Amino acid sequence: MAEPALNNVVEWTVSELSAALKRTVEDEYGYVRVRGEISGFKGPHSSGHCYFALKDESARLEAVVWRTTYGRMRVKPEEGLEVVVTGRLTTYPGRSSYQIVIESLEPAGIGALMKLLEERKKKLTAEGLFDEARKQLLPFLPKVVGVVTSPTGAVIRDILHRLEDRFPRHVLVWPVRVQGDTSAAEVARAIHGFNALPERGPLPRPELIIVARGGGSLEDLWSFNEEIVVRAAAASMIPLISAVGHETDVTLIDFAADRRAPTPTAAAEMAVPVRAELMATLASLRARKFACWRRNIDRHRKELYLLNRALPALDDLLAIPRQRLDACAHRLPRALRANAHIHHTHLTRVASRLSPRLLSHRIERCKEQTAAFGDRAQRALRIFRDRRVQRLRSAGQLLAAYSYRGVLARGFALVRDGDGHPLRSSTAVGAGMQLDIEFADGRVAATADSDRAAQPHAKTKARGRAGGGSGGQGSLFGS
Repeated sequence: MAEPALNNVVEWTVSELSAALKRTVEDEYGYVRVRGEISGFKGPHSSGHCYFALKDESARLEAVVWRTTYGRMRVKPEEGLEVVVTGRLTTYPGRSSYQIVIESLEPAGIGALMKLLEERKKKLTAEGLFDEARKQLLPFLPKVVGVVTSPTGAVIRDILHRLEDRFPRHVLVWPVRVQGDTSAAEVARAIHGFNALPERGPLPRPELIIVARGGGSLEDLWSFNEEIVVRAAAASMIPLISAVGHETDVTLIDFAADRRAPTPTAAAEMAVPVRAELMATLASLRARKFACWRRNIDRHRKELYLLNRALPALDDLLAIPRQRLDACAHRLPRALRANAHIHHTHLTRVASRLSPRLLSHRIERCKEQTAAFGDRAQRALRIFRDRRVQRLRSAGQLLAAYSYRGVLARGFALVRDGDGHPLRSSTAVGAGMQLDIEFADGRVAATADSDRAAQPHAKTKARGRAGGGSGGQGSLFGS
């Protein structure tokens, strides 16, 4: 009786049963909130979706985060992080398993956040983003100060008031959200945006950047612990001051920034000096410089007075030079007359050697020498040419003697193969081989005879003697 009862049970296909189970799970549970530890997370898939599992001491639940949801998440999934997730429970018929489609994810308490913060800090420290060697010096008095903060909070007012009290500067504010899902991306874009401004563009490029936010809980300040913000701060070519939270609040951007300020007001104090103090310092330096100048002048005046007393009188210094000048002035007319007489005598002697007759004689002599040199040059040119002609004729005769064309003129022939290479033996000739025979008066193309091509040279000569009475060179064509 049991077997007919079992046979009356309704049949299900695998797909129908999987669909029924899917409807049952989704209708019964719908949205659920689950706490567990992330396991098997290896980053987003190539499609942008994330697949991992939530586990505790005794169970495991598969989880999936769609690409659009992952992009909106403030805290991203990380391996080993304990989280509280909210999502829809559903099934995956392809593996006969159930899973949760996560729509929101948050760390399970402060302990999980602190653990994630420490792991992220170790990772970024290992990459060298917090090294002291990367940090830049702050400018002493920047012309333009860029501030990345919320435009509506008390932070920007505190910074502006403090800058106005100490040393008024031009301030550029890049408005961002300092809390929420998009806060980290906006802060990173603001830092990159300030660095991307041209040096002499329509909008002045800041010489110093202040990233500021008021105090808050660890969750409120979490945007400044995101990697995208830390990497933007470390990559900034403009010196950057981090002023996030109060003095006891510590975020990862504090380690990547060039300087950390305990409060936004302290950041403004680090950015510029006090103008009144600078004016007082300049006045003090000016007074000290003037006093040093007066002392230096007095010292040089005293030294000059002492040197003046040690020097002899002016008349004593110039007495001997004056006497020498008077003696030279007395001897100068007589020396000029003697010099003129010497030059006149020399010119007279030279003029006697430059008479017209002497010049004509020298010109005739030069003409004779020139004519003699011309005759000698012509004779040398003829002898040189005759020798070159004789050498050229000898070389031509020697070339004709060594040329194979002289041998061809005596009745011989030059045999080449189809590629134009000379053949020096009958053994190199194969049956049907294309030959090129060159005579003294031209060339003839031929084909080797198959009966005679492979016979030795001696037999060819003997056959030539026996077959023909002419005693000539034999026929290559077998005729």
